[in-house]
Amino acid sequence: MSVKIGAHVDQTDPLAEARARGADLVQFFLGDPQGYKGPEVRYAGGPEALRDDAAAAGIDLYVHAPYIVNVATTNNRIRIPSRKLLQQHVDAAAAIGAKGLIVHGGHVNKDDDPEKGFDNWRKAVEATDLKLPILIENTAGGDNAMTRYLDRIGRVWEAISTAEGFDQVGFCLDTCHAHAGGNDLTTVVEQIRKITGRIDLVHANDSRDEFDSGADRHANLGAGHIDPELLAGVAREAGAPLLVETPGGAAEHQADFAWLREHL
Repeated sequence: MSVKIGAHVDQTDPLAEARARGADLVQFFLGDPQGYKGPEVRYAGGPEALRDDAAAAGIDLYVHAPYIVNVATTNNRIRIPSRKLLQQHVDAAAAIGAKGLIVHGGHVNKDDDPEKGFDNWRKAVEATDLKLPILIENTAGGDNAMTRYLDRIGRVWEAISTAEGFDQVGFCLDTCHAHAGGNDLTTVVEQIRKITGRIDLVHANDSRDEFDSGADRHANLGAGHIDPELLAGVAREAGAPLLVETPGGAAEHQADFAWLREHL
C-alpha cells in the first residue's frame, strides 16, 4: 500500500525539512498561527521559487491556516478579520502551489444558536475566492465547536453544500482531535465519509490525553492514549495522505513515519 507520508515543519525551507525526514509532503504555517497579520512566505526565492522547487522535487505542500481563524462565530470583530485572513491564506497557498489549506471548524459563543455558525460557514465559502481546496478539520474541544461532534460536522456540510465554491471544500481528519473529541475511531472514517463524501488528508497524531478529554495535545505515535490498532486502522481506511503533527524534529518524525509504514 503506497501512501504519501509527511510532517508539519517550519516554513523557512520546507523542502529541506522534507528531505531531512524523507517526507513526500509537508505542512506549514505562512506567518503567525496566533495573529491576524497576513501571510508571509519566508522561502529564499519567494512564492514562485517554492512552487517550482517543490514541483521539481515531487514534494506536496499543504498550508495550515492560523488557529485564530473562526468564520463560524457571531462576533463580527472576529468573524470579519477571520474571513479576510482566510482569503489572504487561500491566495498565498495558491501562489506556492499548495494542494490544500487546512482550516479549523471554529465555534460559536455559549449563548449562540449553533445554526448561525453553520450558516456563517456557508457565507464564508461563498465569500471566499477558493483558488485551491480548503480542508475543514475536526477539532478536539469545546461544546460550542462546529466540528468536534459528527452531528455538527453533518450540519456544517449541509449548510455549505448549497454554497458556490463547495466543490473546493474537502475534509482533514485529525486522529488526536477525534479521540479527544469523543469520536469512536473504529467507525469515524466511515461516518465522516458518509457526511462529507471524502477525506483528503489525515493528521495522524497520538493523544497525550484520555478519550473524550476535549484536550488538543499531540503525542508521538504509539506513545499516547490512542489504541495503536485504532490509529493504524484510521490511517489504512482513510486512503488519504498521512501527515504527523507530533513533537520533535526530523528524527522523531522519521520514527513516526516508520511506525506508520510498519502498521500500514
